[in-house]
Amino acid sequence: MRTKRHLLPWLICLAQAAFVAPVQAQEPLKVAASFSILGDFVKNVGGARVDVATLVGPDGDVHVYAPPPADARKIADAKLLVINGLGLEGWLPRLLQASGGKAPIVTATRGIATLKLGSDADPHAWQSVANAKNYVVNIRDGLIAADPADAEVFRKNAAAYLERLDALDGEVRAAIKQIPQSRRKVISTHDAFGYFASAYGIQFIAPLGVSTESEASARDIAGIIARSRPRKSRPYSLRK
Repeated sequence: MRTKRHLLPWLICLAQAAFVAPVQAQEPLKVAASFSILGDFVKNVGGARVDVATLVGPDGDVHVYAPPPADARKIADAKLLVINGLGLEGWLPRLLQASGGKAPIVTATRGIATLKLGSDADPHAWQSVANAKNYVVNIRDGLIAADPADAEVFRKNAAAYLERLDALDGEVRAAIKQIPQSRRKVISTHDAFGYFASAYGIQFIAPLGVSTESEASARDIAGIIARSRPRKSRPYSLRK
């Protein structure tokens, strides 16, 4: 009887440990994303299993971004870094060196057929839904490699997100179909919508190139006016 009495507390402790252990989930994977669009992709695929730190926020301009010292800490703390690539984050190499971070890097544009603007690749590849799906697949695979224990979560979230993107693609095509072919033109401040134009048959007219680092000249603006007037084009939007 005494032996059983001595064993009883140990049995209770073991039972409590067995009950509590499954509840104690591991910490979310720390992921740094170079700008907010990539951060949104990571959150949709990672869900509650990721803790995302975004460097360039939704109101920032990734072309001319100047990283503050806090960004080096975000990269140093990350277990995975997600970037666009194609030269979009020109400030990133110095930031990586300053941070000393050793996290694996996912280049979201890997495998995408890029468009050219002169001799340079157009880095705004997420503008078409087909390319956005490529981003999601690359991010999913990067998350799985960094956190295999949550692989099934990432696969499930990615599959659901890809379905939503397919639905979005259909909505975009249906909306554009309602616009007469001759009016499918948009005036933009810089030439950042090549992938959207190619995928959906929209003509973008812009005074600047792929980056926002330069300013439009009077000649640039005059050129846009000249291109619009003969076709009796309406200025549909002016976006950055």
